Amino acid sequence: MGLKQHTLFLEKMTQFILREIPKARYSSLLNDFVESNYFVIDGDSLLVTCLCDKSFKQGQDLHFFYLVECYLVDLMSNGAQFAVVFFKDAECAYFPFPELLPLRTALILHLQRNTNLDVQTEISGCLSLEWGLFLEERHPYFLIVSDEGLNDLQTHLFNFLIIHSWGMGVHVVLSSGQESDSLRFYAYVMQSKQRNQKFSKENQEMIQSAYKSLIQCLEENKMVALTPHFGHLSWDDMVEEACKTLSLLKQLWPQGSDIRSVLCVTLCSLSLRMYHCFLENKKNTASGQETDVHQVDSNCSGLQEVEDLCRLHCLSVALLLCFPLSQRARTRIITSHWIKNIHTFLKMKKWCEYFILRNINNFGSWNLNLNHLSDLNDENLLKNIAFFYEIENVQELHMNLGDLIKKDYEHLWNSVCHLVKEFDVGKPFPLRTTTGYFLGRALSPVRETSLENMPNLGFIPMTSAVIDAFVGDMLKDLPILKSDDPVVTSLVKRKKSVVLFQWHAHKLLSDDYDRTKCQFDEKSRDHHDVNLLQKDRTFQQFYGKSLEPVFRKFIVTQSAHPEEESSGGKISQDTKPKKHTKKQTRRPLCQKQEEEDQRDDLISSVEKEMRENLKSGIKKLEDCLMSCSRGPVKFALEMVGLTVCFETWKEHCRSEGKISKDLSIAVHMMERIHSLLHRYPEFLLEQDYQFIAKCLKYLGFNDVAKSLDPTLQMTHHKKKYSVDIEPARFQLQYLGHCLIRDEREDPDPRVQDFSPDTWQRELLDVVDNNESAVIVAPTSSGKTFASYYCMEKVLKESDEGVLVYVAPTKTLVSQVAATVQNRFTKMLPNDTALCGVYTPDYRCDALNCQVLVTVPACFEILLLSPHRQYWVERIRYVIFDEVHCLGGEIEGKYWEHLLVMIRCPFLVLSATISNPERFTEWLKSVKQYWKQADKMMEEEFISGKKGGRRSNSLEDNLHTNQSYEVRLVIYGERYNDLEKHICSVKHDDVCFDHYHPYAALTTDYIEKYGFPCDLTLSPRESIQLYDTMAEVWKTWPRAQELDPEEFSLFKNKALIKKYDARKYEENLKAELTSWVKNGNVKKAKSVLEKLSPKSVSSSKDMVKIFPLLVEKLRIMNKLPAIFFGFRNGDLEEIARSLCTFLEEKPESKSPPKTDQCHSYDNDIAKCLKNKEKIMKKQKTMDKNDQLKARKFEIKLAYTVEHLHFLEDLKKIQEIPQDRTYADVNALDTKSLRAAFERVEPTRKSKTLKALAQRGIGFHHNSMYFKEREFVEILFAKGFIKVVTATGTLALGIHMPCKSVVFVQDSVYLDALNYRQMAGRAGRRGQDKLGDVYFFDIPLPKIERLITSSVPELRGQFPLSITLVLRLMLLASKKHDSKAEVLSMLKHSLLFYKRPRAMEMLKVYFLFSLQFLVKEGYLDQNGKPMRFAGLVSCLRGHEPSNFVFVSFLERGLFHNLCQPSRKGFPQHVMENLMLVLANLFGRKYIPAKSQNANSTFFQPKVFLDELPEEFKAALQEYNLNVAKDFASFLLISSKLVNMTKEYQLPLSRIKFTGNRYEGSQLVSHLMNSKKGRVAISPFACLSGNTDADLLRPEIVNCVILRTIGIKTKQAPVLWSQKIDNRGRRMPLSAYALDFYKHGSLTELTRDNGMSTGEVLRLLKDFASYIRTISLSLSELCENKNDNVVLAFKELRKIFCEKLEKVQN
Repeated sequence: MGLKQHTLFLEKMTQFILREIPKARYSSLLNDFVESNYFVIDGDSLLVTCLCDKSFKQGQDLHFFYLVECYLVDLMSNGAQFAVVFFKDAECAYFPFPELLPLRTALILHLQRNTNLDVQTEISGCLSLEWGLFLEERHPYFLIVSDEGLNDLQTHLFNFLIIHSWGMGVHVVLSSGQESDSLRFYAYVMQSKQRNQKFSKENQEMIQSAYKSLIQCLEENKMVALTPHFGHLSWDDMVEEACKTLSLLKQLWPQGSDIRSVLCVTLCSLSLRMYHCFLENKKNTASGQETDVHQVDSNCSGLQEVEDLCRLHCLSVALLLCFPLSQRARTRIITSHWIKNIHTFLKMKKWCEYFILRNINNFGSWNLNLNHLSDLNDENLLKNIAFFYEIENVQELHMNLGDLIKKDYEHLWNSVCHLVKEFDVGKPFPLRTTTGYFLGRALSPVRETSLENMPNLGFIPMTSAVIDAFVGDMLKDLPILKSDDPVVTSLVKRKKSVVLFQWHAHKLLSDDYDRTKCQFDEKSRDHHDVNLLQKDRTFQQFYGKSLEPVFRKFIVTQSAHPEEESSGGKISQDTKPKKHTKKQTRRPLCQKQEEEDQRDDLISSVEKEMRENLKSGIKKLEDCLMSCSRGPVKFALEMVGLTVCFETWKEHCRSEGKISKDLSIAVHMMERIHSLLHRYPEFLLEQDYQFIAKCLKYLGFNDVAKSLDPTLQMTHHKKKYSVDIEPARFQLQYLGHCLIRDEREDPDPRVQDFSPDTWQRELLDVVDNNESAVIVAPTSSGKTFASYYCMEKVLKESDEGVLVYVAPTKTLVSQVAATVQNRFTKMLPNDTALCGVYTPDYRCDALNCQVLVTVPACFEILLLSPHRQYWVERIRYVIFDEVHCLGGEIEGKYWEHLLVMIRCPFLVLSATISNPERFTEWLKSVKQYWKQADKMMEEEFISGKKGGRRSNSLEDNLHTNQSYEVRLVIYGERYNDLEKHICSVKHDDVCFDHYHPYAALTTDYIEKYGFPCDLTLSPRESIQLYDTMAEVWKTWPRAQELDPEEFSLFKNKALIKKYDARKYEENLKAELTSWVKNGNVKKAKSVLEKLSPKSVSSSKDMVKIFPLLVEKLRIMNKLPAIFFGFRNGDLEEIARSLCTFLEEKPESKSPPKTDQCHSYDNDIAKCLKNKEKIMKKQKTMDKNDQLKARKFEIKLAYTVEHLHFLEDLKKIQEIPQDRTYADVNALDTKSLRAAFERVEPTRKSKTLKALAQRGIGFHHNSMYFKEREFVEILFAKGFIKVVTATGTLALGIHMPCKSVVFVQDSVYLDALNYRQMAGRAGRRGQDKLGDVYFFDIPLPKIERLITSSVPELRGQFPLSITLVLRLMLLASKKHDSKAEVLSMLKHSLLFYKRPRAMEMLKVYFLFSLQFLVKEGYLDQNGKPMRFAGLVSCLRGHEPSNFVFVSFLERGLFHNLCQPSRKGFPQHVMENLMLVLANLFGRKYIPAKSQNANSTFFQPKVFLDELPEEFKAALQEYNLNVAKDFASFLLISSKLVNMTKEYQLPLSRIKFTGNRYEGSQLVSHLMNSKKGRVAISPFACLSGNTDADLLRPEIVNCVILRTIGIKTKQAPVLWSQKIDNRGRRMPLSAYALDFYKHGSLTELTRDNGMSTGEVLRLLKDFASYIRTISLSLSELCENKNDNVVLAFKELRKIFCEKLEKVQN
């Protein structure tokens, strides 16, 4: 079948892809842990994307390579790891475009030779076997590919690549529509979903057939394109000719040369020879007509003319060799095109260039400098030379070349002459021997640079305390407009027409805090409200207790009543002990006897339980040890435990017929021995040591036993008692998780519950000294306790001080708040609460509490709100939990703002920061600023008091005991070891293989980076490493030294500690590293290979396999477990599949019946009796007493409900144990009911309760907070054992479990999320080991997850224009806020210790002020004006907030919102929604999606443009802002380091040099200085000038790269967004469509968005409608204003529809 026969399928495939494109998700590809998401870039998609860039002009090779390198550097600067793949088959697509073939070849050579990129060129095609093997080996997470080629055939090639990638489970990222900034790289991701994989699988044969036909068609085009130019010469002949030419030049230039010179000479000689043959063939085929080949043919140029053209080409190369880029960037732009007659030669020349470059690698021994592969052609320069010699030189504008250029040119042309033997090509001079034209005639052949639309450079003069302090030092060096400048005088005119419609535009609006839903009216004294509040607080305490079962601490304010406190202390120390002593003296003997009896009973009960069932007995023993506080009793229990274990071991070993010994008994013995030797040495007597030695001897540890008891007789015992393992190996292999940790046991009076470690005591010192600290410690290491100590300190100090706890998520906020309410209680005034909460969704007691738990965005609202400064002054401490979120995409900027604005001490907590030293250094600089600021304020305050002035706020802020120190506290040891396992499916059974962490490493990685700092081994993994090393290297010199039995810290030790094992691990690490670095790399590679698991995870149907996986973990006693995935729907589905599996499981013959079931029977009986009593009383009561009747009804309803609940519990209890994971004994009935009642009214309550009855739950961010709390409580208490969850259970959430299982791969499964999620495994105090399982996660991905580094905190771009406005608002409303504002402006983490970047930021600050002044939001003194408050309220959507206010001021909304008699017509409301959707619902869809011809696409998918009146206003607004931004870029360009602008960003190849002044010709050609100030010199080569700064589609590509600011920072809202190929990207009509139809189903189907994503977008949109409506109501004194009424109605309709779909 040919290509025509596959046309229908190709169209079908195209339409399938086009239907998927609108469903692409626009997201950040590169998170903080990009190393874990390795990906592939299709090289031809990269080439096509850069070729189609609107700023690029074909023929300017250097500019093209600059675009390519900028693209790659934007990826690499964010830490990306990728490969670039050029398929061999893809080359065929360029045969119709011979001018691109050498460019592609040069690009491949350049990336291979001049960069360190992984460039793959040996893979034949995307359907080839080698490509499949590559994907299996590397398993890239996504592939970047273009959605459109240069023609239909290349587009089909890209489509095959997309379809095949989906079929292989690889996501596709479109190369179009991508954007980047200093920290992120955004693109459209089309995920490999089931429907995509299904299409690939079902059409596999057709795909293979169609692909072969396509390649065959492209191959045929090769000869079709070649034959017209080279006649009878075949492809191989051309290759041979190219090699022959290169060989001749090599003989001529044996010393080698620059690639530009080599290509110039070989290209001119080969193309001249080929063109000569072409003309000869043309002459021979002419019908008997003899023609001189030097004469001009009617359709093509003669040989002499092309010789002239080659001379000009050689001259252009001579110029390239001599001149720096700084001069070339000033070259004139020639608009004329090559005449048609020379097209044939130009194409032939490009073919020859391709063949030469294609074979350049065959001359590896030749000393060629390939640095300038990126600069082989400059067509504009060649046209300039041609234009000069055919036009200007004829006009007697004779100019000399210059000696250097002349010499280089002559050398090049003489070499060409030497290589062309067939005919004489002439001498170097004259350059033109013919008079014909090469360039066509044009009206303006030389383009003039027009800057008519560019603004005058200069800033409007402004002054204020903030402006002068921040940028005053720069103003003298910047252009400032004069007072009579039209720009300045226009400001006065605008002020006269500000008040339109008599609105109070300057009014200070209520802030987001006021508009946030208040869960309870905190000031209400209504009985119902008070009951609700009390009920919620009671539940929060219950919730907190379920998370952390600690006793509540009653806090007494120390400064409140010091005398009473001291007297109270005396009572507690003197009076009570005396009374207690008298009682003791009355009956000391009886009490002592009673205690001994209790002790004996406890010991005997433990002994009895152990003898009956060793496993349950050991658990009871450990429970007793934890609950008991008396040392002698604990010692006695341990001795009894050892005795029973010893006797059990002997009895076990005497049993006949044992195939293998149960070593778990020996492990229990050694655990008891470890505990006795470490914890109770003061109680051990000689006979105890002798007994322990005897136990060790029976285990076969003779030398260890002898070390404890030298008198022990080493009689030969039967081998049947020995464990047959050496003692050190046995301890590491089987007791590794039980090894004693080096913990301090001396008490600290500040902590009652435990003895803190040294590093934890340092944290207590930090808090006691009012210092700040950065705390970096692993999950579950115990760093959070310092937060509660800090809370206690603030609570004790006063009733006024506030501690703010900043958490990254609402889920964590809920948990912390509940924990605080459970931990502390305090007598407070009626209007004050102990703990409050403030999130975007709700608030409770936020400003009248002492401990506020909030998220960063909400805390920033409070800090920047002029309304709330009285509360800000009460803050005494701030705790930032999970501060690594500072690098986050959305919330990250808030963290940075908060850290620089707070004056008080702080604690910063994180488990994952790789640059804590730099981060701490930055924070120290912030604190030093505050030290100086507070000192100045103190001096002002003192001088103010002397002058009779008072300042209460200053007096409150000057805390004399505040420290400005910032400590760095690092602790690297996790309490529990984590072991990893790979899950695979074999014969429909789930299998597990242990995954050694070092299997993820390579020798190259170890040599470059060493071992990751957080990659640690468990003791048994250290043993495995040693054994493997010894196996690989039989004669290993250090084998005996590092043998566990000979290692110095292990030898003859009965008690190996965790510290000893860690030292052993370090020795093995050092040894393996020395292997790599000292010539034993092969042996090291063998070690790593042998450590790798034999089987890998298999992709199976997760819904089917998931129950088998959970069952296997249950059998292995690895529950409770959290199963992490990333798609909400999938997690709910597998949870339900597990429940169905349990329900359909065959019933056990004898279902378990426990005592608890009988108690439920009794409870049910009591409840029935109570019900009957109530019903009898109802019958006998007075029917006219309605109040009493109502009470009985409520009581009866409650009783019936409780009865049903008890019956449900009984049913749960009666479920056989093998058909449920629920443990109803984990909670009492009251607690269970409280949890079930809490979730009752929610959307998913029925599903959650049904799953919970089987011990299953799910947890994700689309759930209502009560639903999440329900799962958290039941899981934390042990009722639920299986939870499927997204990252909502990872970030700081207290949800420890025994095992963590990753069941779904995702781009969001990066190393940060991996560490956070895996950190849940291993419950401190319950599990001595945590297990992490990988199911259906590719092995290469696992390796990258384990080895990826933790993130560096780099910060965010610190300013936005709205933020500047908010800062100026704060400065104007609070007289002492200058310090806060300046701290925000001066302390950018991203620009820390980067003075040049900081100068750029200051200029951007000035630009922001200019914009705000011109738009009328600030006056020239920095004071807020007009609608500044409204703009600030809409800050989340910049620049839409400015555009909205612009529309409002122009009266456009008043023109639109014209009511009829019956209200606002439907078309008015829909047009209003259309405007708002264009402003606040901007979700772009890839441009290619518009090409689909399927009925799938309805007009509602794409949003219409703005109404004409609004569109015109927007264009005017955009043009004004664009001019101002262009002015800013022009001014900023003066601060740029131009040295970096003259080198390629990736390869670092420099195009610098001294300016050449010795050539009149060059001075004439390169004299265009005008309009090339802010444009990259590389972009100038394509004719881009400063005038292009007004073209939004290309600005980011052409501006000077080191400016560091892109159009994203300009408040421009283009009505049409253009992608990098110049195509219009439509907006999604999701908001307008929902308003019209109110259906989520249609939205999710047509727009390809998940329900959760749609709801999030709609809630966000609704919040903006609400904010606008409320703000307009506050601003307008006329409540019947049409605009106010229209927005009020719109808000009502939209919110009602949204609430309907949410319920």
